Amino acid sequence: MVSDRLPQSFYLGEDVVFLAKALLGNVLVTEFNGQRSAGRIVETEAYRGPDDRACHAFNNRRTPRTEVMFGPGGHAYVYLCYGIHHLFNIVTGPEDAAHAVLIRGVEPLDNLALMLERRHLTKPAPPLTAGPGALAQALGIRTIHSGLPLFAPESPIWLEDRGLTPSPESIVAGTRVGVEPAGACALRPWRFSIKGSPWVSRAKGAPTP
Repeated sequence: MVSDRLPQSFYLGEDVVFLAKALLGNVLVTEFNGQRSAGRIVETEAYRGPDDRACHAFNNRRTPRTEVMFGPGGHAYVYLCYGIHHLFNIVTGPEDAAHAVLIRGVEPLDNLALMLERRHLTKPAPPLTAGPGALAQALGIRTIHSGLPLFAPESPIWLEDRGLTPSPESIVAGTRVGVEPAGACALRPWRFSIKGSPWVSRAKGAPTP
């Protein structure tokens, strides 16, 4: 089985919508305290910096929380939603682009027992990792990990290419979740998922980056 940590160059493309689709099928891996867990990405959402009212960095708005978005692609952007859910995003594009892709759903692959324990569940079912808050909890990702370079050899969070890329015809596009206040930007079909996957989140939800 081919297993390669994605290099930073993968994340530096200027088209965040393209990258949101390209991330599908790659495997999100974490390793904390010697315990590794992983899931195949099945759902993403693209957020495009200055001109996207649904994005935290709309109109080049910079805050201590979002400063990582203005760095080069390949870094984690993790923020807290409703004071409860840790949502994992991947910064993309060149420095100052402020683009990001929210990871909304993964298919559990490695260390299912650990993922179930983290989610306080007893059996694998969509609530385990279908939804951005759920998958972050299952994989142990928290806001303290915001800013980590996903491409660095020592990073405890990274993406791998395991040859699980979906075919173009199996990728479904739709509108993003929970961004209605963004007006016309909310209608952009920038939510992507793998057709038929039970690990895709329901179309209701949380504020997004």
